[in-house]
Amino acid sequence: MTSERTITTLSEPSQPLRVCHECDLVSTVPPLACSESARCPRCQHELMVRKRAPAQQALALAIAAVVALVTSLAFPFISFSARGLERAISLTDAMATLSTGNYIMLAVVLWMVLLLLPMLYLGMVIVIHTAFLLGRRPPRGMLMLRTLRHIEHWMMADVFLIGVLVSLVKILSLASIGFGVSFWSFCLFVVLMLLISRSVDRDWLWNVMAPEPAPPAHARTGRTAQSQKLVGCPVCSTVNDYYHHKACYCRRCGEKLHMRHRHSVQKTLALLLVSVILYIPAMILPIMTVSSLNDTTTQTVIGGVLLLINHGDYPIAAIIFLASVVIPVAKLMALFWLCLKVGRPQPWRPEVRMTLYRITEFIGRWSMIDVFVVALLAALVQLGVLMHVSAEPGIIAFGGVVILTMIAAMSFDPRLIWDAADHPDLENNDISTLSPQPVVAGKAQDTGP
Repeated sequence: MTSERTITTLSEPSQPLRVCHECDLVSTVPPLACSESARCPRCQHELMVRKRAPAQQALALAIAAVVALVTSLAFPFISFSARGLERAISLTDAMATLSTGNYIMLAVVLWMVLLLLPMLYLGMVIVIHTAFLLGRRPPRGMLMLRTLRHIEHWMMADVFLIGVLVSLVKILSLASIGFGVSFWSFCLFVVLMLLISRSVDRDWLWNVMAPEPAPPAHARTGRTAQSQKLVGCPVCSTVNDYYHHKACYCRRCGEKLHMRHRHSVQKTLALLLVSVILYIPAMILPIMTVSSLNDTTTQTVIGGVLLLINHGDYPIAAIIFLASVVIPVAKLMALFWLCLKVGRPQPWRPEVRMTLYRITEFIGRWSMIDVFVVALLAALVQLGVLMHVSAEPGIIAFGGVVILTMIAAMSFDPRLIWDAADHPDLENNDISTLSPQPVVAGKAQDTGP
């Protein structure tokens, strides 16, 4: 189990400084042993984590994930048989079916989040860690390390797997289902990707790539970076001076720096407004059509939930209702509320707003379940005039809502929450006198000052 350390804000030259990317507090990170992590004492955001054998672990998992993904592409994924007819599809058939129709943009999104981005991510992890194990500097290493952070949020293999299971429940009453080798390989791939996201030690990678420069001499802990004209790099965590009169770039990795994201609230509100406009046709228009010899029916998002309830599939109906109705609406309301509170400063429990923002950012991607369900059914259920499923315009609008709300959450700068709270400077606050509190196996142990 990963242990945690609360960060001390007592300045120690031998210990690295970190600027929290969520509340802007400058803190000193105490020495960490393997499998320990350090968290901000103000908002509990993870600032640093130490992995055991980071290069070997990440490389082994990445190679295994590539093998699992290639295997899942090479064999049949799922087979579908009804009334004497049978159809088997591979993992790429769902995306290929949409690309041959009128939904090229949706197909592109599926190709990106299920195949291209994961392959790019795994390729970079393998190249970087292999080079370090061989004692060499990877080509374009800085660019690859920066890219790793930016594409993590857009890989959705785990969401697609849940969508597959929901799709199977929807058609079990119509046909018999068989699982191919690719299905089990893809399940293994999903597990490995979740493990890789936890095994990559970014601080270790950056220290090997380029030693961390000394922080500015005027940097003080227990205060916000903004009050000291400092800014922390969101990619490599280096503390930098910030100059308002010109563009600033990290002196370690070259990432462009922002004291606060420019027009963060305005961009978030604009994206939310477009999402609300798209959400109306996403709920009204049909998302798919099911045709058979007897009749042709179209299903909206709510119609699909009601159909599952009529068939007695209450757990799956609950999942679809939560992912397609509750989560998008809750996310829109939460982001609107956060933007409103940022515009009306008041010192009321900013940690509550921070928790709401983290939940909102985490759950947004799971609304893609319905998009994946429609894509899979459109590829799988193709039995000519006997039975077939086709995607409808409503799924395009719904996919747009999901993507725009994800971008809106990324556009919102959580540091504004703490700015709006109008807290006094923390230099004389209790937070500046905290000592490290290592937590081993979930139990805190006082190490003294």
